[in-house]
Amino acid sequence: WKLKDASAAPARPVWSTGKSSLDARLPGGGWPTASLIEVLLDETGLGEVQLFLPALVACQRSTQAGSEAPWLVWIAPPHEPYAPALAQQGIELGRLLVVRPSTATEALWAAEQALGSGVCAAVLLWLKGTDDRWLRRLKLAAEAGGSLGVLFRPARHRFESSPANLRLSLSRGEHEAHVDLLKVQ
Repeated sequence: WKLKDASAAPARPVWSTGKSSLDARLPGGGWPTASLIEVLLDETGLGEVQLFLPALVACQRSTQAGSEAPWLVWIAPPHEPYAPALAQQGIELGRLLVVRPSTATEALWAAEQALGSGVCAAVLLWLKGTDDRWLRRLKLAAEAGGSLGVLFRPARHRFESSPANLRLSLSRGEHEAHVDLLKVQ
């Protein structure tokens, strides 16, 4: 029997979190591309976007000379994105699409389409809840399209199963948000 060395397998590209202590705890040293990340929140507005901002900026800047920056898609964000702050951080606003669907089903459909399109570097989706079937569809779409898919859901879903490659919990800390890794694949 010959055992294959797991480290010899091609690594999935990653985007740095901008925090070396968090990168060190993540497989490959950052947010994995072509995958679904589930972030469970006590409440929105804890800095969930800030957690991914360095990766969003990096993925837009990594384009080939002469080609357009990839799209960033935010679906059903609970707060209006503040464009001047995003631009100041380095987000190319002309390639940021905010989708405001009327139902959760429309939000899930939009996320699946954006993730699988192959033209989006990242898709961020805020939902109150969904079922395992939809989560699996989002994961497959992210893998097919090569996108970083980030699903923000309430912390009450912590004990439900999830096909997400990475699950983390974000809660209010004394001075900054506290991140707990719940599942790492």
